[in-house]
Amino acid sequence: MRKTHESILENGFLGKRSEEVKAVTTDGVRVMMESALTARDRVGVQDFVLLENYTSEAAFIENLRKRFKENLIYTYIGSVLVSVNPYKELEIYTKQHMERYRGVNFYEVSPHIYAVSDNSYRSMRTERRDQCILISGESGAGKTEASKKILQYYAVTCPASEQVQMVKDRLLQSNPVLEAFGNAKTLRNDNSSRFGKYMDIQFDFKGAPVGGHILNYLLEKSRVVHQNHGERNFHIFYQLIEGGDEDLLRRLGLERNPQQYQYLVKGNCPKVSSINDRNDWKVVRKALTVIGFSDEEVEELLNIIASVLHMGNVQFAAEESGNSFITTETQIKYLAKLLGVEGSALKEALTHKKIIAKGEELMSPLNLEQAAYARDALAKAVYGRTFTWLVNKINLSLAFKDEVYHTSRSAAVIGLLDIYGFEVFQHNSFEQFCINYCNEKLQQLFIELTLKSEQEEYESEGITWEPVQYFNNKIICDLVEEKFKGIISILDEECLRPGDASDLTFLEKLESTVGGHPHFVTHKLADGKTRKVMSREEFRLLHYAGEVNYNVNGFLDKNNDLLFRNLKEVICQSENNILTQCFDREELTDKKRPETAATQFKNSLAKLMEILMSKEPSYIRCIKPNDAKQSGRFDEVLIRHQVKYLGLMENLRVRRAGFAYRRRYEAFLQRYKPLCPETWPNWPGRLADGVSTLVKHLGYKPEEYKLGRSKIFIRFPKTLFATEDALEVRKHSIATTLQACWRGYSQKSKYRKLRHSAIVIQSWWRGVLARRRAKRRRQAADTIRRFIKGFIYRHQPRCPENEYFLDYVRYSFLMNLSRNLPKTVLDKSWPTPPPALTEASEHLRKMCMQNMVWTYCKKIQPEWKNQMEQKVVASEIFKDKKDNYPQSVPKLFVGTRLNNEEINPKVLQVLGNDRVKYGVPVTKYDRKGYKARARQLLLTATFAVIVEEAKLKQRIEYSALKGISVSSLSDGLFVLHVPCEDNKQKGDVVLQCDHVIETLTKLAMSADKVNNININQGSIKFTIGQGKEGIIDFTSGSELLVAKAKNGHLSVTAPRLNSR
Repeated sequence: MRKTHESILENGFLGKRSEEVKAVTTDGVRVMMESALTARDRVGVQDFVLLENYTSEAAFIENLRKRFKENLIYTYIGSVLVSVNPYKELEIYTKQHMERYRGVNFYEVSPHIYAVSDNSYRSMRTERRDQCILISGESGAGKTEASKKILQYYAVTCPASEQVQMVKDRLLQSNPVLEAFGNAKTLRNDNSSRFGKYMDIQFDFKGAPVGGHILNYLLEKSRVVHQNHGERNFHIFYQLIEGGDEDLLRRLGLERNPQQYQYLVKGNCPKVSSINDRNDWKVVRKALTVIGFSDEEVEELLNIIASVLHMGNVQFAAEESGNSFITTETQIKYLAKLLGVEGSALKEALTHKKIIAKGEELMSPLNLEQAAYARDALAKAVYGRTFTWLVNKINLSLAFKDEVYHTSRSAAVIGLLDIYGFEVFQHNSFEQFCINYCNEKLQQLFIELTLKSEQEEYESEGITWEPVQYFNNKIICDLVEEKFKGIISILDEECLRPGDASDLTFLEKLESTVGGHPHFVTHKLADGKTRKVMSREEFRLLHYAGEVNYNVNGFLDKNNDLLFRNLKEVICQSENNILTQCFDREELTDKKRPETAATQFKNSLAKLMEILMSKEPSYIRCIKPNDAKQSGRFDEVLIRHQVKYLGLMENLRVRRAGFAYRRRYEAFLQRYKPLCPETWPNWPGRLADGVSTLVKHLGYKPEEYKLGRSKIFIRFPKTLFATEDALEVRKHSIATTLQACWRGYSQKSKYRKLRHSAIVIQSWWRGVLARRRAKRRRQAADTIRRFIKGFIYRHQPRCPENEYFLDYVRYSFLMNLSRNLPKTVLDKSWPTPPPALTEASEHLRKMCMQNMVWTYCKKIQPEWKNQMEQKVVASEIFKDKKDNYPQSVPKLFVGTRLNNEEINPKVLQVLGNDRVKYGVPVTKYDRKGYKARARQLLLTATFAVIVEEAKLKQRIEYSALKGISVSSLSDGLFVLHVPCEDNKQKGDVVLQCDHVIETLTKLAMSADKVNNININQGSIKFTIGQGKEGIIDFTSGSELLVAKAKNGHLSVTAPRLNSR
């Protein structure tokens, strides 16, 4: 079983709420029609053929309502697609959706316009038969949008090349151009197509679109000169005024205000909230370029559009005689310039009519009414023929040119018919008559082709064809188009006959000619009840879709569609190349009267029927849900009206006349085989036998189904619904069984796989371990063998026998050294190297020591560095020379022993800029009597001073200091030797200090007298003055004692702390 979590019902319309009806398929997104039947109570059926009460219009509309409320806008009637305009954007037209419908069987997916498009495309490719898609519906039902979606589908899904891409672009860009020139805002639709369009898309043998051709039908030219209240003229006029740049409008003589032009103000609706004319203008200009219009052609085309606006502003006045004359000369100048004609000739043609009597040409003046008619007729003729030229120009750009065969025979065709649906207004005129006649013909074609396709399918499957009773509207078509006796023939005859022919004489002629026809009624021929709802100027036709009253006013004028001869002559002389092609000069010499509008339409319709009959048709019926263009609003009355006029109930009745449901054997058996033990899980025999066995097990009655050659036909939807409901119930037990089997199989498979994997891993791992052990044994034996041999040859020069041993000895020494390197600079330990590494070991020891010293020095702070320098100097002077030196080593030397507060300010004032670097309290012994006196010894940068409170007792320049003497004992006495010759000095100075090591170190460094310190044993001689000397005797004792001895010497007894 394959599991999916994203199967989508109805192309994502229902979302999570339809999980109970999701179907699991190969790609997780396709949903067969049968899969949605279990949700039919909420979302309706996807095919109206499956409606149980198919003859009920209420049931039909209720099914539409259910689907519309769930945003399911598409429903089938067999192969006919019914589309309801949602009036909002739905996320069902993405490239992903296109891919879902690409190459999929029609009934394998939920209803969608892409399904119809793809089905036509595949039929064209596989059967090599031309296809056509007929889109119909009233204004605002979404016909134009439907044709756009079909074109977009082919543009995205068909093969592409650079040339093909250009054709695709032109096909797509033809839409905005035709909409600009042929669409308008009406009361029912902001973008209503005011012409019928048939487009052929040509495909090459690869299935790529390579060309196209467009036929247009019955452009509503009367809209150029008149619009009903709340409606607008064709879009292009407003786009030009709103979007054209200032230079363009100035050249065309236009103002950016539609209210200035008579042809644009009659509907009183210049602005529409849903239309952005400025943006649409940019789209149209780009599209014209893509299609292949040159700048000159665009300029001439815009000149014609502007000329129509100016034409509407041409005003007339009447002379006393009643003859008209033009009062707006400015408009004539613009018209002459834009149309490329003589102004005087145009002016005369608008106010005079040329009459040819007995071979002579006479100019007859026109009254006000006739002049206005001539002006409007010229505007309609110019615009109508320009539109035809525009379509022909687009056809030239889309034309398929086979580079290999130079013919279009190798191209297959899909036609798109976007044409007006059946129209019934409060006031129906000539246009509605032609439109409804067209729909009668299309309905006739639809019934014939539908019955034909049904009959062909029955015959191919060997099912007996049962004749279907239906309303044959050929009688109505004949009433309209029959030669000599049809309404069109009578209308033409009335237009051509001499005398005072009018619309009322035409009505009288109808009464006398076709008055007995069962589908024709007038006020005169009607009964009393009907006369109350008909005016005397109306006739009624009983169409297939219902009754329609037509008002004959304007029938003759609209049918004649004549342009005065002298106006033709003027326009034929135009310098505008487009008008030259639109108004052929041969018309002036042609004596034959041109065909009337109705005859032209009848002939073009006959050609269209031939085209459609030669193709395989598909149908799209478009419905508008409300007149307010609101999303979510379902107007039942309006929809019932459209269902009737589109003939949907008749379509459904014809489709249901035989069997409601048919499927190929393989599809039917594949879906429903779980319902029969003999066909589940697989049927081994012929498909037909399997289906026969299945339906017998299900209890189908003989009248409920038929078996064809490759399909089963089921007559009643309830039979299918019962089968589908039984399958839904059966699914639970099947799922339980499958789950149990699958779980058992899955666990067994998992266990076997795990057991096999464990055995494989175990055997592999045992082999790995055994190989590792064997390898280690071999390596160990080789190592021991080489080690023994190396030990034997260890005293020999390096050779293959001992190199391993020697290398190992070296390696062992280096590894031992790396683990036992000295940790500090003072650590002198070092492993004993082997003889071969003695020299290398010494180098390594020195390098290690240098590195430790360097590392240690790098970490020393400036203060600590200064301390170390002093300690080094002290070591050089006193180490192993003075007893109390070892006690001074662990003690840090301080910066000074006297703070500035302890030094008299007057002393500092006397010293001035000479900053005291070090001060210490000392005891001075007089030279005579050796009396002890408290003093302060202050060291500066250049001299030392001895201070007594505020007095500087003695100043000793460092340069004058001859030396310093100190004993080797632990006493603190020292002598500063100064020159006797210096009169300022009284003799050498004898001092005692508690910090003698620190004091003398700082003094020696400050005076640079490190080498001038004498450490004496026994006695020190010093100069008292005037050639006299004193002696200090030092002896060891238990305690420090300083006193004058009997011999006159200074006796110092100091404890011995360190024996040297």
